[in-house]
Amino acid sequence: MSVSLRALTKRFGPQTAVSDITLDVEAGSFFAILGPSGCGKSTLLRLIAGLETPDGGEIAIGGETVASPSRHVPPEARNVGVVFQSYALWPHMSVRDNVAFPVESAGLAASERKARVEASLDKVGLSAFAARRPASLSGGQRQRVALARCLAQQAGTILMDEPLANLDPHLRQSMEEELALFHRQTGATTLYITHDQREAMALADRIAILWEGRLLQAASPETVYLRPTSERVARFIGRSALTRVAVEAAENGMAQVKAGNQTLQVRAPDDARPGAGTVMLRPEHIQTDGGDGALRAKVLHVSYRGGFFEATAELPGFDEPLVLHLARRAGPGGEVPVRFTGGWLLPQDD
Repeated sequence: MSVSLRALTKRFGPQTAVSDITLDVEAGSFFAILGPSGCGKSTLLRLIAGLETPDGGEIAIGGETVASPSRHVPPEARNVGVVFQSYALWPHMSVRDNVAFPVESAGLAASERKARVEASLDKVGLSAFAARRPASLSGGQRQRVALARCLAQQAGTILMDEPLANLDPHLRQSMEEELALFHRQTGATTLYITHDQREAMALADRIAILWEGRLLQAASPETVYLRPTSERVARFIGRSALTRVAVEAAENGMAQVKAGNQTLQVRAPDDARPGAGTVMLRPEHIQTDGGDGALRAKVLHVSYRGGFFEATAELPGFDEPLVLHLARRAGPGGEVPVRFTGGWLLPQDD
């Protein structure tokens, strides 16, 4: 089911946790809400689930208004499943009983309830653990119990609040694959709350960036990474260097800019115009294999990232150290050749 937010606002005393957010989530999509701790992500999820009431604006799920100044549909009537960071499993119940809990009040025949629970456990590979209690399971297995509970509920919308945050790093990639499979199996609209941009990029069809309760940008992962709409998004997503430039010409999504005494050709918004601007330079925009016209950048720091070295290096005329990907280690204080092959001109202020 689609999820639609219109001017959604939530306050806790003098603090505005969610501020005037308008957002559309397509039915059947995997949509990530990404931002730093305290930006309002979990509050937004709780508003959609019905666990909080908004101070302003509206929420519609599947075309039905479930929250507005004059209406509040309770959580159990929203056909929404929630996977919490803590998994929210009953410790005294078996895995089977935990999965059965949300469907026991659905008015189904006992045989249908049993079939739904067993099928859900089978899909997440936990049939052999059905009689165990959560304390005897690993973190990944407990997460799968929470997913099975959503499967059994057959909710049209699944809300996940940092579901991998409590897992060891080596488990996260395998659980990401399981979450992607879970989404394909259910076809449910999935809203995934996370502060981990790598998770969001790996899983989501679209990403919304939240900052201090406000929506900064909502787009595909590729668009957010390559064409951020603000300096804040550019700094939050990935690694880059931002430098002030003079925009000399702009046309057809390209711009010629001057950084120090260097002229660069970069991609640009359609409404870009001559004047002052800021260019974002990702490592992908900079070649380090030498060649004609290569400049020499002074290496400041190098880290091994597995398969390549990531370096920061300063170049006269650029406001911030460049972020480079190197095939070989270069010591601090040394020089590496750099050639610019692109960049992104951030939208200019009116």
